Amino acid sequence: MSGNEDEAPAGYASPPCYMHELDPAYAGLSAVDARQWSDVKRWRKAERERLIAERLAIDAARRGQYGECIAEGLDQAIGDVAGMTVGIYWPFRGEPDLRAWMARIVSHGGRCALPVVVEKAKPLVFRRWAPGDPLERGIWNIPVPAGGAEVMPDIVIAPLVGFDPQCYRLGYGGGFFDRTLAAMPAKPRIIGVGYTPSAIATIYPQPHDIAMDLIVTERGVVGKR
Repeated sequence: MSGNEDEAPAGYASPPCYMHELDPAYAGLSAVDARQWSDVKRWRKAERERLIAERLAIDAARRGQYGECIAEGLDQAIGDVAGMTVGIYWPFRGEPDLRAWMARIVSHGGRCALPVVVEKAKPLVFRRWAPGDPLERGIWNIPVPAGGAEVMPDIVIAPLVGFDPQCYRLGYGGGFFDRTLAAMPAKPRIIGVGYTPSAIATIYPQPHDIAMDLIVTERGVVGKR
């Protein structure tokens, strides 16, 4: 799930979650609020670049070890996955690689689904996928299922660029993640995954930001909500 999350997409607004996308005068939003959001966007952009650079600087072998630890933490946090659909992601730009864990989900009676961008500034869809199923290149050249039925996940595993103690997630900036969760008829359990160095004091959460239920790093569960 990537892109430019802090750019307010046109044509998709559902107050109050996307109130930042509207004219500042709407519902009493002041010019001060608009300026504050502009400042937060600039800060997030710089922080995002810093955190991604730090993540990519981690040795690939160590990232692999961290991914295994995160998978173990997810097993402990979730428990039995039999009969459950887990929305997950294909690793991108140094994110924790959980592809082996996807195979484990399927072997334990669960189902996996990968997110697909169908249109800019619209919610993602999740398509069912299992190891060995065909993939094709999606947006940003991230592999997505070539087929597969659209499904509604029971659990969503969200990669983090950064995270704060309140379990808010700093993503890539496309807005896809929050937009997708806001559009779901029933809220899934949301688990963020990332590395310990990605922890920051705050992401300066805004009304449209949706907190994770918990966050798992290579050191285990570090936050709950």
